[in-house]
Amino acid sequence: MNRIRSLTLVVCLAQLFPLTVQKVYGQQDPGPRSGAAAAGSFYPTLSAAEQSIFSNAQQTFMEVQSVSAGLPGETGRGLGPGFNGNSCAQCHAQPAIGGSSPGLKSPQNSAPNPQVALATLDGATNHVPAFITADGPVREARFAVTVTQRGFTPDGGVHDLFTIAGRSDAKGCTLAQPDFARELGRNNVIFRIPTPLFGLGLVENTPDAVLQANLAATREARSRLGVHGSFNTSGNDGTITRFGWKAQNKSLLMFSGEAYNVEQGVSNEIFPNERSAVYGCVFNGSPEDLGGLPDQTAAAATSAADTSGSSSDVVQFATFARLTAPPVPADPTPSTQSGAQLFDKVGCSLCHSASLTTEQSRYTGMSNVTYHPYSDFALHHMGWALADRITQGAAGPDEFRTAPLWGLGQRLFFLHDGRTSDLLQAIRAHDGRASEASGVIRQFNALTPTQMQDLLNFLRSL
Repeated sequence: MNRIRSLTLVVCLAQLFPLTVQKVYGQQDPGPRSGAAAAGSFYPTLSAAEQSIFSNAQQTFMEVQSVSAGLPGETGRGLGPGFNGNSCAQCHAQPAIGGSSPGLKSPQNSAPNPQVALATLDGATNHVPAFITADGPVREARFAVTVTQRGFTPDGGVHDLFTIAGRSDAKGCTLAQPDFARELGRNNVIFRIPTPLFGLGLVENTPDAVLQANLAATREARSRLGVHGSFNTSGNDGTITRFGWKAQNKSLLMFSGEAYNVEQGVSNEIFPNERSAVYGCVFNGSPEDLGGLPDQTAAAATSAADTSGSSSDVVQFATFARLTAPPVPADPTPSTQSGAQLFDKVGCSLCHSASLTTEQSRYTGMSNVTYHPYSDFALHHMGWALADRITQGAAGPDEFRTAPLWGLGQRLFFLHDGRTSDLLQAIRAHDGRASEASGVIRQFNALTPTQMQDLLNFLRSL
């Protein structure tokens, strides 16, 4: 118990006085890498036609939504009634389009959190919630429970930050924002930040058998450290789901459809019903995002080219993610090579698996590829300190999918809620009551300051 209290004190002090704690331990997070973004382009072996498909999909991913289209610079249609952003690229921006949350700490991008200006864009009358700041991460908010006069019921759903009330293209809508101040006072608000999309076509094309064999291969080593692991699965066909913080989505198409509906309020072919569809705030027929008429031949409909042109936005979003290249790591140094060995030695690789292999793919050069996501895509109990009290599929209140570490070198914010921008704090936050990672963190804490710095340098090289 004393050990738990002392570790908890370290984490709390690190959040309040990060530089002081770093000096005590003798090492520090080197911070996000400078230089050009090491991600954001198409998979390098794609054909010229597939590269064109990627480019078209990327342009759709960058489209800005308005309520009914037509505002300058806002050519998309379907925003609201509630929303967290008005473009996929607004939230997935660091270090390049398709990444995670932008922020002022970025060597590549010094833009503030775009959600601050979004609150009043086009005449909207929203207040900026206290947890959205210019130098903080892009966030969505979920409520753990819904409080009523009779008590409370489990919630877990996204409550959009903003509404279209007051916007010049939403005249007559009076939908109010959720009372975030009240829910914060109840300790009822859970945050999530965007997950990077780079290289996810490889993840989608990895067979369940490969994921299962990978997890089984480390069973004995994991058991010795108290690490377990299981997969979230589809309630329809029983196959492994792998996208989202809790691996709640089966495919990139499902992931895209959910995000379009929940984050921007755009109804689509996957999620066809408008959210917050109150009187006076619905301006379009549903689904607002719909593919073109089926005027193609059966042969054309099965070709890769079918993912552009008359395809719906959610198909284009999924195509963009599916064809992006994985992040490119920095060239190795003696320090990062030592850190890679220590990463294995302390047990980080028991969950953050270095290598997985795809199956046959329809896209050029993406078949039977061994790639390096540093994730097993399994669920693990992360303990009380990181628990979000939300259940999604088989993922319980303190379970999360192992976050892929590729691209971590240029990320700004860490953990599911973006609570820290310091990598060392994020690592130590894995140690808490009932966390499967506690045994690994004990071995991490036993490293010398030089070894620990090497491991941090390795992670920032990814």
